[in-house]
Amino acid sequence: MPILHVEIVVTTGLRLDPGLTPNIAEAAGQIFGTPAGGTWVKLHTLSYEFYAQDGAPAQDKEWPVFVTVLKAKIPEPEALEREVIHLTTEIARICRRPRESIHILYLPEGTGRMAFGGRIVAE
Repeated sequence: MPILHVEIVVTTGLRLDPGLTPNIAEAAGQIFGTPAGGTWVKLHTLSYEFYAQDGAPAQDKEWPVFVTVLKAKIPEPEALEREVIHLTTEIARICRRPRESIHILYLPEGTGRMAFGGRIVAE
C-alpha cells in the first residue's frame, strides 16, 4: 500500500480544490498499479511565509509541491525512473504547477518496517 504525503506551498488564504487529494490518489494508484483503496494520500499545505530557498527569490507561480512516497518495495532503477516521470507529470497537472516545482522523495522500502492494523508488511 503506497502512502504519499503531499505538501503544497501556498499563498496565504489560498483555498485548494477539495478534489485535489482524491485526484492525486487516483492518478498515483493508476501509476503504481494498485487495486482500489490501495494507494493512500495525505495532503497538507505550507504557507509561503514558512518556505524559503537560498539564493533565489521565490515567485508565486513557482511554489513547490513536496511529495514523500512510502512503498513496500522500490522498483528497479529503470521502472523507478518511469514511475517518477509519470508521478511528477500527473501531480503537476493536478496541482497546476510546473513539473520543475514537483519534488519527490522516496523513503526506504517499507517491507518489514511498516504496519497496517497491527500487521507488519511482509512483502
